[in-house]
Amino acid sequence: MYKVSCFMYYLMFVLLLPFMFAYADRPEIDFDHGMFDSVLNKYVSNGLVDYKALKSDRKELDEYLNKLAGLGANDFKKMTETHQLAYLINLYNAETLRLIIDNYPVRGIRSIGGFFKSPWSLPVVSLFGKKISLDDLEHEIIRVNYDEPRIHAALVCAAIGCPELRNEAYRGGDLDSQLESQMRGFMGDLNKNSLDMSKRTANLSPIYKWYSEDFEKKTTLLDYLRNYWPFDVSEVNFKGWRIRYTKYDWSLNEK
Repeated sequence: MYKVSCFMYYLMFVLLLPFMFAYADRPEIDFDHGMFDSVLNKYVSNGLVDYKALKSDRKELDEYLNKLAGLGANDFKKMTETHQLAYLINLYNAETLRLIIDNYPVRGIRSIGGFFKSPWSLPVVSLFGKKISLDDLEHEIIRVNYDEPRIHAALVCAAIGCPELRNEAYRGGDLDSQLESQMRGFMGDLNKNSLDMSKRTANLSPIYKWYSEDFEKKTTLLDYLRNYWPFDVSEVNFKGWRIRYTKYDWSLNEK
């Protein structure tokens, strides 16, 4: 009986071996974000968007969003977590661009949607055969399923107060370095984030107030941000420091 069992295990191992290697060698499944790269390269400079030109030449953006909408949930699940997150960040930013040009000219995103509906609650995002809102995408999908505070330096709500819109698409293989770059760029904008050493006060974007729970899961907010300032604060003890939140500029991030 023992010999038979051993033989059966050996036979199963031999039969499964090719499939095991095939799975191990399978490349990461990614989504082609080339069209969004093209849109961003053409119409985004230093974080500002030429919405007027994009509105008159929107075909590529619309085609890209149609392509995103065509991805099924099962194929999405086959992606690695970083490729999924890159896909969702690009979806958020691309849908925000389309929301603006659909209503352009507009002074700012908050003027879209009317008195009873905010622009972030409008069902403008196509995902897995359903229509959801930008709020749904950010708060019910991205923040719930991906433990990644740096998304707040990458999701851009079309306002000057937001982090700068990157002029390239996010990609799973480069996502970590791209998010690091976004955080450093955002913290390097002294109009939004700065330190007053003499008053032991950190002047921070309201983004860090709105999403403080995302940054403070394992440490304090100031300690999380320690490595992202454009100057060395490794010797600074932030215990007892005061945080003051700067004014958020909701005007359109228009070139």
